[in-house]
This record gives sequence, C-alpha cells and structure tokens, in this order.
Amino acid sequence: MKTIIIIPTYNEIDNVRPLLQEIFLYAPDTDVLIVDDNSPDGTGQLADEIHDEDPRVRVMHRTEKAGLGKAYIAGFKYAIEHGYDAAFEMDADFSHDPRYLPDFLKAIEHADLVIGSRYIPGGDTPDWSPLRRFISGGGNIYARFLLGIPVHDCTAGYRC
Repeated sequence: MKTIIIIPTYNEIDNVRPLLQEIFLYAPDTDVLIVDDNSPDGTGQLADEIHDEDPRVRVMHRTEKAGLGKAYIAGFKYAIEHGYDAAFEMDADFSHDPRYLPDFLKAIEHADLVIGSRYIPGGDTPDWSPLRRFISGGGNIYARFLLGIPVHDCTAGYRC
C-alpha cells in the first residue's frame, strides 16, 4: 500500500529531523510530506535539505501561515494527485508517537479509517490540564451522540 504521512510545520526546525528519523525507524516504506507555512525559523529550508538526502521526504512550501486545516487539505490533494492509497496526519511536535505507525499500517489494510484515540485504554494526554481534558472529553461524548458515530475521539489529529 502506497502511504504518505502529512506533517504541517510552522517553526518546527528542532523537531523535523528527529521526527523523520523516528518515522522511518518504524515505517521505512512510507513517504512524508512536510507542508511548511513559510516558517521564519528555517524549517522549510531544512526540509529541503533533508529531501535532498532522502527521496522519501517531499516538501510543500506555502507562502503564508494559513493554518493547520488548510495545510492538511493541501497535503491530501497532493496525496490524491500522486496516487497514494493512504494518508496519515501527524503533528511535528511529537504529540503523535511514531512508534504506533506499524499498528496504523496494519489496521489500514482492512479499514477505511484508523484513529489514534486519546480516550481508549493506552491513550493519553499527559500535558493537558484537567479543564482541557474535561472540555475535550465532554465535546467528544457530545459529538458521538449528536452525530451517532462509533468513534471515541472525533477530534484526534493522529489518523490515517
């Protein structure tokens, strides 16, 4: 299965190289698309250098900070246009642990959607305040019942 991991970046220069090393440790046959929003810290330039070293890394430069949602939309369009079978969403700040990528890759072979949930056994939100956990968890319960979908984490950003 041809897969790509979409990683939006803005000022993530310290995380890009270590994150890519971790990704390729656990998922060596995937490609990665860095979608950089013109980071003033040089993230985009570093991504270009890494691309020159490793053809699995692609880089999309955007001229302004247009937001996470638009970065993912641009990445999904790229994935469709380039014939990928599956596209992952992953944050650049290590909040989505690459060690779960093999589980995602195995699960997506027999599913339409795979979500890394914070609200099932093994999920966690270690850096969140109790108020943030309450609001997020409550919002997800509300969305599950309102939309009638059997998903524990409707707002998870780690998914394929």
